[in-house]
Amino acid sequence: MAEQVDAQGDSGRAVLADTLKFLRERAGKSLGQLADETGYDKSYLSRLESGERLSKVTVMEDLDTYYGAGELLVRHWRVARLDAFRNQYKRFMGLEETARTIWKFSLGVPGILQTEDFARWVLSWFLTTPEKDDDLVEERVAGRLGRQYLLRRNPRPVVRFLVDEVAFRRPVPDPKVWEEQLRHIEDVATWPNVTFQVVPFSAGTHHLMQGTLSMLWQQDGSCVAYSEGNTRGELFEAPEDIELRRLAYDRLRDLALSPSDSLAFLRNVLEEHRS
Repeated sequence: MAEQVDAQGDSGRAVLADTLKFLRERAGKSLGQLADETGYDKSYLSRLESGERLSKVTVMEDLDTYYGAGELLVRHWRVARLDAFRNQYKRFMGLEETARTIWKFSLGVPGILQTEDFARWVLSWFLTTPEKDDDLVEERVAGRLGRQYLLRRNPRPVVRFLVDEVAFRRPVPDPKVWEEQLRHIEDVATWPNVTFQVVPFSAGTHHLMQGTLSMLWQQDGSCVAYSEGNTRGELFEAPEDIELRRLAYDRLRDLALSPSDSLAFLRNVLEEHRS
């Protein structure tokens, strides 16, 4: 799923930036001292405090520990990262964070399963002027990686992935990046809260070939679906729309390899790559 960026609205980022500056000044530290003691570049820290840059969530975790701020910066970061997205996708991401059951289908490697280097390579395709857009790519990478904590939060959601075989037949040019990506999927596929299945080419043409589908169930039993094609995404909440997409997902799951066969398939792809 491609993150959809909207340049409007920076209130969440402004709050995060102000909080970063407040915590540093309360600690009596200059930017230079903070850089020396945390290992982060001074200019990078300055851009975080001015709101020019959104960090990876791990940076906020480190600074929360440094300041003894609990999870204050991480909480602000989760709000700030949503500011960059269009309203419908922003609502979807908010619901994704609280979902207890998650179903996903993707033609490519799902964003929530991508490694940092793989995500950076994929998102760099959107560049038109590299000297101006590197920061934008890094922010998109940070936002994409930040979604992955959803798989490990407590309580852990029950997650099912259906991924088309085409995702594993189009590697990135860098062999190391591709191997790390395959190994990461192999690891996640063995987690107890995750079911991973491959939709093989032998299944033929299917009804979700035009994009992605995510279905999210909340603790109260309510559900939403989000589908995305090449140019737009749409959030569905009406019961009849949910049922239609649930049935579509069920039919595709019937065409997919079993979880054990899918893991064997993935390991074969990894072995082929290594050879």
